[in-house]
Amino acid sequence: MTAQIIPSRTPAELALAEAFAARKAELPAATARWREEAFAKFARAGLPHRRIESWHYTDLRTLMREALPIAPAPTPDRLRSLRKEIAALPAQSLVLVDGVFAPELSSTLPQGVTVTSLAAALAAPRPELIESLAAGWAETDDAILALNAALMQDGVIIEIASGAKLAEPLHIVYATVAAEPAARFSRSLVKIGAGASVRIDERSLGGRTGQTNNVLIVEVGDDAEVGHTLALTGTLPGSQRLESFLVKVGARAKFDSFALITGAGLVRRQIFKLFDGADAKGTLRGVSLLRGREHADTTLFVRHAATGCLGRQTFRYILDDESTGVFQGKVTVSPGAQKTDGKLLAKTLLLGKEATMNSRPELEIFADDVICGHGATCGGLNADQLFYLETRGLPPAEAESLLLEAFATELVDELGHAGLAAAYRADVTAWLTEHAKRSAA
Repeated sequence: MTAQIIPSRTPAELALAEAFAARKAELPAATARWREEAFAKFARAGLPHRRIESWHYTDLRTLMREALPIAPAPTPDRLRSLRKEIAALPAQSLVLVDGVFAPELSSTLPQGVTVTSLAAALAAPRPELIESLAAGWAETDDAILALNAALMQDGVIIEIASGAKLAEPLHIVYATVAAEPAARFSRSLVKIGAGASVRIDERSLGGRTGQTNNVLIVEVGDDAEVGHTLALTGTLPGSQRLESFLVKVGARAKFDSFALITGAGLVRRQIFKLFDGADAKGTLRGVSLLRGREHADTTLFVRHAATGCLGRQTFRYILDDESTGVFQGKVTVSPGAQKTDGKLLAKTLLLGKEATMNSRPELEIFADDVICGHGATCGGLNADQLFYLETRGLPPAEAESLLLEAFATELVDELGHAGLAAAYRADVTAWLTEHAKRSAA
């Protein structure tokens, strides 16, 4: 992917330049150069547009007509307004409010887990943390990642000690209390020590408004076992969510990630995954449920740089009405990454006559001893399966709902944690129930 210089600036790009200029004096001296270089990279490229291959189906330069002001740090009064909702959160929850870490709303974490705010880490930087936050290993010139580095307000840095075993998930919760629609830029890092075992769950609290540019970077140590889930739900009409997920997997480690996308507005999720150590296993899965004129884009880049790694990427979409789904997946096998086993698959069910699906799976292989495959399917519900269920006495609407539920929840059932699986299954069921009501009406 090559950044392109654009000849003129949109109002949104000009507003972002003004926002950076206003915040430039506040940047910690130790990281000012990094962030200035990041904004210079964004300024050269501008907002991603259709001429950039990986953004071809999500022309952000056209879709982002204005850049909202960055949300102010939440006041104590506004934080107190969240306490009732926070009380219902599970244990081991870390809360970010409008892009700012709120330790007073967060849980106490078990031994072996260290948490600090991004702002504190940048003020007294440790070189190795700055290197991890920059994530140069991703080898990308993505403008949205650069913009996040330039304007990041705060985030959490979570360090899991080597050998630590966490029985219950760590939850990263994104909340908002801004009175007016605003923009939020958060950047978080999870460093997982060798041999550790942990599960991370990302979830929003209440409806998500305005513009979000969120980055989560995960470094998985050798022999570690890591599960990750993300609920991109509750996005409100007119909102834009740009989510970047970067994960580096060490030798013999096991990493599994699942994401559920529902809700109005625009969602773009981009994933950069690197197999950095030999004999690692990594799985990426996701389900997107869209209706109306919703737009959801999942774009991933997977690079095998070590021998004997196994990668599985499986995504499913259900599209109704005039919604638009995008799946772009590129798996690259580097020279020397022999014995790679990689597969990439996207499946789509089109329920609405005006729904649109754009699928583009790719393989780029520079090794000769590999097992790799990719594919994409797109169509309606199977008429024979519907007929079979109806002959068993199910009304057509129930038969359709049963097939849709099976299609969407198969990936949920593979989560490996009963509590999280039940929560995500409930989210899927709620969407399907609303779909059935709309169809009946």
